[in-house]
Amino acid sequence: MEECCDKGIEWANKNRICTSLPLISESRECSMTQVQCCRSQLEKQYCSDGIEFANVREECDSHIGENSTCEAEYFKVCCYCCLLGKAAQIQGQSCEPSPKIGYQCGIVFRDCCVKGQEGIDVSISDDAPKKEQVEISKEELDQEDPYLHDGCRGGGPCSQQCRDTGSSYVCSCFVGYQLQPDGVNCEDINECITGTHSCGIGQTCVNTLGSFRCQRDTSCGTGYELTDDSRCKDIDECETGTHNCPPDFICQNTPGSFRCRPKLQCMNGFIQDALGNCIDINECLSTNMPCPAGQICINTDGSYTCQRISPSCGRGYHLNEDGTRCVDVDECSSSSQPCGEGHVCINAPGNYRCECKSGYSFDVISRTCIDINECRRYPGRLCAHKCENTPGSYYCTCTMGFKLSTDGRSCEDLNECESSPCSQECANVYGSYQCYCRRGFQLSDVDGISCEDIDECALPTGGHICSFRCINIPGSFQCTCPSSGYRLAPNARNCQDIDECVAESHNCSFNETCFNIQGGFRCLSLECPENYRKSGDTRCERLPCNENKECQSLPLRITYYHLSFPTNIQVPTDIFRMGPSNAVPGDKILLSIISGNQEGFFTTKKLNNHSGIVVMQRQITEPRDLLLTIQMQLSRHGTVNTFIAKLFIFVSAQL
Repeated sequence: MEECCDKGIEWANKNRICTSLPLISESRECSMTQVQCCRSQLEKQYCSDGIEFANVREECDSHIGENSTCEAEYFKVCCYCCLLGKAAQIQGQSCEPSPKIGYQCGIVFRDCCVKGQEGIDVSISDDAPKKEQVEISKEELDQEDPYLHDGCRGGGPCSQQCRDTGSSYVCSCFVGYQLQPDGVNCEDINECITGTHSCGIGQTCVNTLGSFRCQRDTSCGTGYELTDDSRCKDIDECETGTHNCPPDFICQNTPGSFRCRPKLQCMNGFIQDALGNCIDINECLSTNMPCPAGQICINTDGSYTCQRISPSCGRGYHLNEDGTRCVDVDECSSSSQPCGEGHVCINAPGNYRCECKSGYSFDVISRTCIDINECRRYPGRLCAHKCENTPGSYYCTCTMGFKLSTDGRSCEDLNECESSPCSQECANVYGSYQCYCRRGFQLSDVDGISCEDIDECALPTGGHICSFRCINIPGSFQCTCPSSGYRLAPNARNCQDIDECVAESHNCSFNETCFNIQGGFRCLSLECPENYRKSGDTRCERLPCNENKECQSLPLRITYYHLSFPTNIQVPTDIFRMGPSNAVPGDKILLSIISGNQEGFFTTKKLNNHSGIVVMQRQITEPRDLLLTIQMQLSRHGTVNTFIAKLFIFVSAQL
């Protein structure tokens, strides 16, 4: 590792570049060490140049360099940080830098600031006029310079950070550094060795002063250089002057390389070589023959000439169309078929020969080629299913539901489903296929391919699918509810009544009470008649009569009740029960409907001496609102009192 690092430092000192670093070993660890040491040395060199430039020029902007490169950035950073340290020294500020400017910049800041303090000449010339000496007390001196006795003044003995504790001092380091055993100096932490870096897979950790950077493993190749963000950037050899073009050539940059183009151009008929020399073009060797048919091309300096030729051809040869050379006569391509049927004609230079074609055999008796019936000669051995003989050959076929394999002999199952023969779903089976339908459809009995929609609403059980109305859709069905007063239940089949009173979606006034019914609501208001007062939400009590006989004949109490039920309920049905709240032995009641039963839907029935019921004896088939007035006469201890119950009955449509 030491040797690898020394080679990297040596290359940086010699060439001041690390992009074309020659690796001395194939070891990956040695290569990483060599590149890291080279880059670290290069950063130190450029940083030192920046500090020196700031000390000499007192500015950094006039530096001429490649501002786009990372090396120029190192130069500028160190130059600017040194100027900041010198400015702090001139203004009498502390040489302790702010941690916010970064640890690398803080080192340069402190170094330039401390050197500036050490370089101040505080002596007084002997030739200067002497003034009256004034003694200054220690307290006045401390007030003039509060940092006089600060052990960390000017950076103190610490190389980076110093904290005065009063009786002593404590040294500390910036992030990325660790304190050495002497307790004063700081050394860089190599995050790449300690494993505290965050480089991912495919990246190599490269240590820097106080930090690290991640560099990708794969090199960029010749003609490219690796940037700080691990990207490959083309090297412009023409701009950097690293090309090798002669003076008479112009350098032209290309991706990853460059070209040298001559400044002088050659005349027609010549081509320039790599050295700029003009070489004659042999037009006679070009793919497009420059001379017409029957002529030969003769190359000349910068051009060519054409000369006519007249060759003579022997038996089996003839002149080509251009008349320039003799070519073989293909006797086999003539229409006369010199070999006859069943033979194959094989052309040869100046001649031909006849042989039996493949699939034919020579008959010694007829001396002709006859067809070989391969299917009969090799039964069951050539084809998996069927064998069909043809003149000179044979071919194999397969039964329905199979197709011929690529070997031309075997048969494999044909997946008919790939051609989508079914209207919906297709299942391939060996030698055939089967169509089936998705849920909500059934296979047609006509063709066995098409799928027909099942009308669930028309099925015998269709009337029980939905509580209100069933609408058939392709492959399924939908249940609907009346447009107002109901909503579809979570099971998507039943209809749930919307309680407008609870949902506060009614339009009843403040003085009215909302009463929910199936599919709607009613706004009710209770107003007691004359001589009555309201004693509850649904009750009116008679006022004192004061010996008014006409008043005493009025009912003691009028109570209002609200009932709601659907149409077509089973009859007879008990809907209301009435009797005294406290029964006394000897009580007798008489229950009767005094109004609202003109159509005879209801009747009364006595259960015992102190209880009776109202019974619905006829079905109500249509929605309607009814008001029944029920009178109960209670005879107790010789006194008859009357009680009235008003029944508001709301009949809604049954879903």
